[in-house]
Amino acid sequence: MRKYSVEIVTEIRRLRSLGKTYSEIINQVRLKIPKSTLSDLVQGVILPPKYVEKISKLNATNLDRGRKTAWIINSIKRKEFLEGLSKINHPIAEKIKDKEIAKIALAMLCLGEASKYATGGGRFSLGSSDHKIIVILLELLKICFDVDMKKIRATVQCRADQNTANLERYWRKITGIPKGLFYKPLIDPRTKGKPTKRKNYMGVLRIDYFDTKLQLELESLAELVYNNLLSYRARSLAG
Repeated sequence: MRKYSVEIVTEIRRLRSLGKTYSEIINQVRLKIPKSTLSDLVQGVILPPKYVEKISKLNATNLDRGRKTAWIINSIKRKEFLEGLSKINHPIAEKIKDKEIAKIALAMLCLGEASKYATGGGRFSLGSSDHKIIVILLELLKICFDVDMKKIRATVQCRADQNTANLERYWRKITGIPKGLFYKPLIDPRTKGKPTKRKNYMGVLRIDYFDTKLQLELESLAELVYNNLLSYRARSLAG
């Protein structure tokens, strides 16, 4: 260990007795002293009662700074990760314009969603509060079939305290469906006296398309996809 003058050592011990941290001592004596050396030089020095409180505050500050730094780093990594995914998936997403691929996507969408709104009566129905699902449905219908817009009907389903006129305007803007093709809104009677907690909740839009042939065609395709996947699994397990 390097030897320091009595004056320097005395000053170091004095500063330590005042509760100065090693970093603060190094800055004040203006010498590059290893912290391990400082530890040896201040042995036996009695620290003031408030030293522990001071160190706790410093640790908390450093922890908060560390968390902010980690958040920034993680945000950058997440952004880079998502950009990487976009590069991988962009050419795949472009294939949705292919009619056959679009038809499979539509069949899978209807398998998961339309069956919940099966109504019979020669119509095919799907409803969702997610505007993306509604838009995907309508655009896939346009790609896959010669859609007759006159066969489409839309119904806003909402809670009792919601403004039905505003909801209909919102869904008309999202879908491009004319006002004349909207049925009268359906209000859930169970919600009377119960305020809507989600401020951005715009109700459910149900799309009815009056074409039994289209529904049967999509159900057939969904069933065939399911059966093919089962066959593929069986072949994989068989080796």
